[in-house]
Amino acid sequence: MNTPTWVLLAFAGWTLLILFSTVGVYRWSRILTGRATVSEWQANQPQGSDWYQRAMAAHRNCIENLPVFAAIVISINALDLHGAVLNNLALAILIARIAQSLIHICLIQTDRVATWRFTFFFTQIVAMIWMGIYIVLKL
Repeated sequence: MNTPTWVLLAFAGWTLLILFSTVGVYRWSRILTGRATVSEWQANQPQGSDWYQRAMAAHRNCIENLPVFAAIVISINALDLHGAVLNNLALAILIARIAQSLIHICLIQTDRVATWRFTFFFTQIVAMIWMGIYIVLKL
């Protein structure tokens, strides 16, 4: 299996880890201690602490970008492309994704923190665009 495929699996794993270790723990700890009911959690309404809302946003960010990265990796595999450029860009995406998520979840969102979070987001977007251009040029 090539590096971009491994990174895609890691990205998916990271998405699930955020879901279960933040959103899931927060919700179920409240449900199991009687502080909330299962039916109270509404996707279309802001609920919970600031930390919980940041965790939800970090998870949504993963969900939004995972299909785009998956399409790129599928294209790489369909065209049987290989190389250090694709490997390094894929790894940069994963590292930036994890950094963005951790900054979102763990830190109060000041202007400085939001700037770092955006920097890691922008890194992912640039790397995905670069990978897309690389794929098109190899056709």
